[in-house]
Amino acid sequence: MRTVHTVLFYYHCFSIPNSEVKTINKNVPINNEIREKEVRLISSTGEQLGIVSSKDALRMAEEKELDLVMIAPTAKPPVCKIMDYHKFNYEQAKKEKEARKNQKVITLKEIRFSPSTEEHDIDIKANNARKFLQDGDKLKVTVRFRGREAAYSQNGLKILESFAGKLEDVGIIEKPAKMEGRNMIMIMTPKKS
Repeated sequence: MRTVHTVLFYYHCFSIPNSEVKTINKNVPINNEIREKEVRLISSTGEQLGIVSSKDALRMAEEKELDLVMIAPTAKPPVCKIMDYHKFNYEQAKKEKEARKNQKVITLKEIRFSPSTEEHDIDIKANNARKFLQDGDKLKVTVRFRGREAAYSQNGLKILESFAGKLEDVGIIEKPAKMEGRNMIMIMTPKKS
């Protein structure tokens, strides 16, 4: 006999998260949702059929067993096309997926220093930062001051200048070193090839 907790566990484990459920785009009026009296009609082959009443356009679409889809609602009169709406949605989703796949996501990597960081440590972090910049990522370089260290902000500036000098062949300074609270921050971006 299953208890309420077991049933809730199964429901929780096997239910589909909201982020994975996709709905069909209902912003595009189709068939009987089109309320305009006249529309500029395009056939399923792409041929301009001129301005016709929306009832005649819907009748033509039904004769071909296709849908009447409003593709340009802001035009005067609105432009409608006779097409298979589900195939159109599939093609649009495919194009969006391809566009997302080809997008390059730029991430912001952060490297932190203290005002007493030694030169050898700066070299090691510069080598890691070189890889980030070569991968196309932005770089946020931070020197953190604690307590009375803030009085020695010139040490932080020297560290950031030294760090930027080691990376000038692969990166450029997008935002120069500037104090923000107890941190001195500099932003670097990859050089354009």
